[in-house]
Formats: sequence, structure tokens, C-alpha cells
Amino acid sequence: MGFESFIALCILSFTAAFTPGPNNALVAASGTNFGFRRTFPHVLGISLGFPVMIFIVGLFLGQLFQSSLLLREVLRWVGVALLLYVAYKIATAGGLGSSTGERRPFRFHEAALFQWVNPKGWSMAIAITSQFATPDAPMQTAIIIAAVFIFFGLASASTWAVLGVSLQRFLETENRLKWFNRVMALLIAGCVIFLFLD
Repeated sequence: MGFESFIALCILSFTAAFTPGPNNALVAASGTNFGFRRTFPHVLGISLGFPVMIFIVGLFLGQLFQSSLLLREVLRWVGVALLLYVAYKIATAGGLGSSTGERRPFRFHEAALFQWVNPKGWSMAIAITSQFATPDAPMQTAIIIAAVFIFFGLASASTWAVLGVSLQRFLETENRLKWFNRVMALLIAGCVIFLFLD
């Protein structure tokens, strides 16, 4: 991979990682509700889950995903169902002192696996690897692409979690936190619309 391609990859990775979307809304909501320390496994799950997917797509799965309409549709509907379920759980969450049901942030493996049912993530992984992977060195370029996404993914997810934590003071009343959770749930549910625009 040449220097110009590497710079383009970094710009694309930065933009993809920091723009609002389901992952960033989820870690912001988690940071607000649970604090940074308890949200950090979620941050790591996102930061490593997506780059691992990019690496595997770059080496093996890109062709399969592109050629299988059934696989794409199954992932689309599983992703929609999961996003709507998570949005519902966030919308119905009480304040920090609420005892309704088990309230906990995503675990590492849940956040990492969430990347695999996100059709937009698959589309991005295929687009990125098809643009930046070189056929003469697929392993090397897959490692470089994944490493860049780990760096920017960790920076982004951490930033969004800290943003969520910084809102804790403003949202310290039960009612404000409930409304924040509802707004975040609407943003996450709104991402479902974009899954169908692909």
C-alpha cells in the first residue's frame, strides 16, 4: 500500500469511526448510564470487532457476501431486529437508581459480535477492502487496514463514551436520564432506516 493510499485509508477510517451511528450512540448511552469504566468492554468490543471483520472479509468472505443475496438479507433483518431490540431496552431503561430488570452495559463479546450482524458494517468492510487491499499482498494489506481501524475505532468509541459520561452531571435527575435514553433509543432505531437505503 502506497503512502497516498494509506493517508486516504486514515481519512476514511477517521470519518467512518467518528460520525454518528449505532455504535457511537450505544457507547454514548452506555457512558451516560454506567460510566466509562463499565462501558470500556463495550468500547473494546467495537474497536476490535469491526477490524477483525475487515481482516476476515479482506482475506476470505468478501466474494461470498457480494454474491449471496440471501446472506445479505438475513444479516439485514437480524441487524434490524437487534437494533430495534437494543433501542427498546434503552428507551425503557429507568434512571441510574432504577431496579427494573437487569441493567448492564454490553459485554466485550456482545459488542464485538454486534459488528457481524450490521449490514452497513459488512458493506463498509467490503468497500474498504476492495479499494485498499492489494491482490499481491492480501495478508499485509488486511493487517494494515485492520490496524488503522483499531486505532481510530478505539479513539472514537472512547470519545463517544466520555461524551456520554460528561452528560451524567446534566442528566443526574431521573426524569432527564429517562428522556436522554429515549432520544438515544430513537437515534438507534432511526439507523434502521439507513439499513434499507443501501
